[in-house]
Amino acid sequence: MKNTHDLIAGKIRLPSPPAIAIRILDAVRRDDFSFKDLGCIIKSDPALMAQILKVANSPYYNCSQKVTSIETALSILGTNAVKNIALSVVLFSGLKKKVDNGFDFELFWRRAVSAAVAAELTAALVGLPDPEIFVTALLQDIGVILFYASCPEDYQLVLNAKFATMQPLNEVEQHFFGFDHQQLGAELLESWHLPEDIHVPILYHHSNDQVPERYRKQVDILKVSDYLSAVYHGCRSVDKCKMVRCVLHDKFGFQGEAVDDLIDAVATRSLDIFSSFDIPAGSVRPFSLILQEANEELSKLNNSYDLLMIELRQAKEKAEKLANELFCANARLHEMAFRDCLTGLYNHRYFQEMLDKEIERAKRYENELSLLFLDIDYFKKVNDTYGHPTGDRVLAEISRVMEQSVRNVDFVARYGGEEFAVILPETGFQAARNVAERLRGNIENHVIEVDGRTIKVTVSIGCTGCNCDQIKGKGALVDLADRALYIAKLSGRNMVHAMNKEEDAGAVVR
Repeated sequence: MKNTHDLIAGKIRLPSPPAIAIRILDAVRRDDFSFKDLGCIIKSDPALMAQILKVANSPYYNCSQKVTSIETALSILGTNAVKNIALSVVLFSGLKKKVDNGFDFELFWRRAVSAAVAAELTAALVGLPDPEIFVTALLQDIGVILFYASCPEDYQLVLNAKFATMQPLNEVEQHFFGFDHQQLGAELLESWHLPEDIHVPILYHHSNDQVPERYRKQVDILKVSDYLSAVYHGCRSVDKCKMVRCVLHDKFGFQGEAVDDLIDAVATRSLDIFSSFDIPAGSVRPFSLILQEANEELSKLNNSYDLLMIELRQAKEKAEKLANELFCANARLHEMAFRDCLTGLYNHRYFQEMLDKEIERAKRYENELSLLFLDIDYFKKVNDTYGHPTGDRVLAEISRVMEQSVRNVDFVARYGGEEFAVILPETGFQAARNVAERLRGNIENHVIEVDGRTIKVTVSIGCTGCNCDQIKGKGALVDLADRALYIAKLSGRNMVHAMNKEEDAGAVVR
């Protein structure tokens, strides 16, 4: 994982599992575990006990006699089934409280249950018994809920970008956050001490090329379950069916009627269990029935060529309009993702990406590279004296001066607060000092007019530069520039301090 422990600079906090879930997991792991132990834990939560009995009496399990006690449910369904049901109810009930009305939790819940049913049916079809496959498939996208609960506005941008670009969700998440929901979900479930047989397949269910050999078949089953769930709760159902057939044929050697029966069985069994989990069924119907109704509708057209041409033209016009809307939305999303809304400069996230690229480019082409860190002197005093709106105006003005003071190929970003960074490609150490001094002087001489008041500010600048052989990595370069800035501030502010290696104190330029 790419530093998921930082979890987007602290925005995401891994929630603790419900206490009863911990008790269930601890109980089934003990060597001296008994049905009575699990039954006592479930009985301590009347709502959970009622839910398990409801599921046990559902058509999904097709019990020959009515189940009226947890002990009976355990003896008929087995420990693992009851454990999975209990964990599913407890975990999803807790997570539902963490998302607001902007998230379609019912759709998510329907998709999760259908995926779990599909995984269990697929595992039975291919002869791969796995007692954890139901709950693994059920929780495979739990990272989506955690993303949405922790940073709903940022994650809405991700969902908008997915719609605009038609890219897979996990790829868009990687672009925005540096990791995706499969990694976040696995991190959460591992922190809850769920078995590896659950959280490891979840970690790789969108990354088949990286999955350990031990879990390859489970990950293939998860992929089939995801496609099958999308058949009934997503778009492009025909395409998803083709993907299901492709995976089952290529990975397990199944095709034809067995696959068609599996696709229909997912809908039938999902409908059986929806009512047991108190989930609205929506418009789920077996796929064969959907195809049959579609064929009946097509036959009514009586193969009218003129009518087909009209529909084709309308579809073409609609597609062109949608493509234009998507292009515009994508352009707006690109700016929102990489620009700071106050200053118009590139943001911290994009700065990090660009610095990585410029370091690699400098090494590849054996060029020099320099980096400046700037900090507005005594900016808190500006906010305290004139107010934050005026402080925002000062930040915007300084940003404009900075952009006008450097080349078009240079990269200016707002690093955070009143701190800025400038990447100077193909620029040596001495040239970078000259640029830094020009920046400092231009800002010192710039007069900012706000509501009839004149405001002038100064900046302290840390400067570092190196050739391709001296570049040790992004961390070292940033640290050197940051330490140079610190020395500039300690030395009296409104000055440039330059350092091009750790042991070099540099020269103070005024």
